[in-house]
Amino acid sequence: MTQPISVIARSLVRERQRTGLSLAEIARRAGIAKSTLSQLEAGNGNPSLETLWALCVALDIPFARLLEPQVQKTQVIRRGEGTKVVAEQAHYQAILLAACPPGARRDIYLLLTQPGADRISHPHPQGAVEHIIITQGKALVGLTDAPEELAEGDYICYPGDQAHIFKALEPDTQAILVAEQN
Repeated sequence: MTQPISVIARSLVRERQRTGLSLAEIARRAGIAKSTLSQLEAGNGNPSLETLWALCVALDIPFARLLEPQVQKTQVIRRGEGTKVVAEQAHYQAILLAACPPGARRDIYLLLTQPGADRISHPHPQGAVEHIIITQGKALVGLTDAPEELAEGDYICYPGDQAHIFKALEPDTQAILVAEQN
């Protein structure tokens, strides 16, 4: 797996400068310590998925913009490659497969999950929509107040701008996530 911290560091600096906001203001909006953001911008640390999502909300950017340095004309990602981020409170990994190119509003991820702590996501920016296809195993997926049990080959689409859950019900559950942003 590609270690994303150097890409994340460059992206954080670029996006913070784009907003014109200070390090302290972005940290405040993301609910993290200023020193944590400073370390991440310096290329140090191992940020959790939750920290990165909070920074994306504070910067008003799609999640993938932190992970994808540039889009190539042809891209192949072999199993075991790709930029991986790991959740802090659940057995949940997201591997970026395709970042949203300029003008488009979607990202594609491979999810590698294990039973245990649920992956509960806070609402993403308004208009966000998530599409999930289970490729292996079983999972409980969807809005936190009405999740659906899905098996291999099943598809679900739900508003990502509401609290939602992904809970692996079997070991080594995998899925493809397409995240749309309006």
